[in-house]
Amino acid sequence: MKQLQVSNLKNPIKTTILVPPDKSISHRSLIIGSIASGTTEIKNLLPSEDCLNTLKIIQHLGVEVNSFNNFETVTIYGKGLNSFSEPKSILNCGNSGTTMRLISGLLSAQSFLSILTGDDSLLNRPMGRVIEPLTLMGAKIFAREHNTKAPIVISPGILHGINYEMPISSAQVKSAIMLAALQAKGETKIIEKEKSRDHTERMLSAFGATIKYEKNEVIIGSEQKLHAQNIYIPGDISSAAFFIVACSIIPDSEMVLQKVSVNPTRTGIINTLKKMGVKIEITNKKDISGEPVADLFIKSSDLTGVEIKGNTIPLLIDEIPILCIAMAQAKGKSVIKDAKELRFKESDRIKTMVQVLKKLGVEVVELEDGLEISGLAGEPFKINSTVEWPKHSDHRIAMSIAIAALKANESIIIPGSEWINTSFPNFEKLINQLQMAAV
Repeated sequence: MKQLQVSNLKNPIKTTILVPPDKSISHRSLIIGSIASGTTEIKNLLPSEDCLNTLKIIQHLGVEVNSFNNFETVTIYGKGLNSFSEPKSILNCGNSGTTMRLISGLLSAQSFLSILTGDDSLLNRPMGRVIEPLTLMGAKIFAREHNTKAPIVISPGILHGINYEMPISSAQVKSAIMLAALQAKGETKIIEKEKSRDHTERMLSAFGATIKYEKNEVIIGSEQKLHAQNIYIPGDISSAAFFIVACSIIPDSEMVLQKVSVNPTRTGIINTLKKMGVKIEITNKKDISGEPVADLFIKSSDLTGVEIKGNTIPLLIDEIPILCIAMAQAKGKSVIKDAKELRFKESDRIKTMVQVLKKLGVEVVELEDGLEISGLAGEPFKINSTVEWPKHSDHRIAMSIAIAALKANESIIIPGSEWINTSFPNFEKLINQLQMAAV
């Protein structure tokens, strides 16, 4: 990706945007389609680097996949759960933690050896959280640093169901266990302290799996047969969040975001921004492929500080970097707590966002599990020349800085912009659309 430079907007935003397809649902549609019997057709797949790594891996496992019109349509010719063939090479997950964790669950019961690796960033991310429950199920997994970091080696294993209480809420870990449970003997029960996103449960159910729910428990039996489906991928609420915040901090702006996923396990960002004063109207709501989808109408407003913690955090964990930008524009203090999971993302997002906000001239305090942000009450960000931009490999940090640049006192060359393609290939195009819409 070429260097991205973003300048401040002189006028309000008035535009309609179609955000890119949901990354989480795109990953799951590829993986679950690969283990279903029959031909699965996926419309509107996200062609990001992360999702393409998942697609390449299922191809390395012997699954036939065809794509058309820049992945607007992807066809998967699935042959069922036990139809994979042994890969001839190491499976490279790139920068995608979702790929590595979910594929680990899928491969744990296979009759062949698999090795999963990734880029330098992924090799430093915690994998013990998924290796531990899979090992309890009978998987034979070996990894670096006492089975906590990739590369991951998975040997043939015979799995059995378990009752597993999740130490932290994680949709990726929960999904890995569920994919392994499909191939295990007996029932598997997963207990979450706080409910995490439920795309895997919804999609497995759409493909014919029987899943039971009891409060914060997910129960899935073995020997289930999945049948091919036609899937449409809605817009990604995590990607939409960048533009909701952009509209909210530029005075007198209005924006429509079309066909966005409003899954209730993902709408924490909408609820939090509403509490801060952002005017967000949800319209044209409908159910598509088991997922609620709607248009979002946003109007800018004066923002006020807010505190988020506890069970709110899993519902907006990926959106916290851009939420920090909104908080930095609000009146009063905002506080984020119980978000220690941020330290184990593509970067330590607590530490990195503290550095970003200081560079933007914002008073911020780093907490062990979050941040305290003293907002600028709508005043432009003023670049602090004495503070260095953080070095990172984090797409969400880079995009958050780009949105902040729309209301900064000078243009910003976005640090880390080369990582944006991992999740949002047309981000620069949409930023340019915003700047044109505000002329």
